[in-house]
Parts: sequence; structure tokens; C-alpha cells
Amino acid sequence: MKNTVSLKQNMFFKRLYYRGKRQHSHILVLHSMPNGLMYNRFGITVGKKIGNAVKRNRVRRHIYEAFRLYEPTIKTGYDIVIVARVFALDAEFEQHQKVIGIMLKKAGLFI
Repeated sequence: MKNTVSLKQNMFFKRLYYRGKRQHSHILVLHSMPNGLMYNRFGITVGKKIGNAVKRNRVRRHIYEAFRLYEPTIKTGYDIVIVARVFALDAEFEQHQKVIGIMLKKAGLFI
């Protein structure tokens, strides 16, 4: 990811959950907020309700790859967190990609 670094610290996740704009779908929730930097920070949350580690990592890989495909067209200077819901486990990669594109567009994050 060119203009994106991983969001890892808990305080940034909490700040996004409470102050960020939200976009919902039946499989994912996108939280976004300007960060005042010249690059994006991106994080993924997949809770234990999704299943065991193998299932959670599969969902995480799908989300990461779908975001990577949209990354060149996203505005810089934002913190973005995608939270997987339980139904994300049953969704295919193409559905993850489509939903992430729709939510990024609704959030106004495309160039």
C-alpha cells in the first residue's frame, strides 16, 4: 500500500469509533476520520464472534486485499478502520470488494 500505513494503537481505534464517520452494511462497518497527515492509516477489526483464527484471518485477508485494490483512488490524510460483522464470514471476496467500494464512496473518500 503506497500511501497507507497500518493502524495498530488502541487509542487510534477508540478515537475512530467515537468521533469518526460511520458507513454500515450487512457485512462490514467502515469508520473514517481525517488525521491531518500526508498519508492514510488503515486498520481491520475482526472479532471472535466470526469464528476461530483461521476464519478470522481469511476475512481479514479478503478485506485487506479489497482495500488494497481501491487504495490508489482514496484521498490521503484519513484514518480508516473496517470492522467485520458476523455475516462477513459467509461473503465471498467479490462481495467484500463491492461493499468496501460502496462504503468508501458514501464516506466521500474517493479522489
